[in-house]
Amino acid sequence: MDATALAAYVEAAACLLHLPIAAEHLPGVRENFARIVTFAQLILAAPLTRTDEPAPIFLPGDRL
Repeated sequence: MDATALAAYVEAAACLLHLPIAAEHLPGVRENFARIVTFAQLILAAPLTRTDEPAPIFLPGDRL
């Protein structure tokens, strides 16, 4: 996602959620959203097969 599309998405999402974002916070919001996009791309790139299933119970690492 390029910077223009990212800025438009952040603005549209904030508008839909009725979430006011102060002008001085917008650069940080856009920067963090760019990181989220990068993480999502990594997850979406992971190969899955038809037999892959979600874990039936989530256990945080400290409870294993």
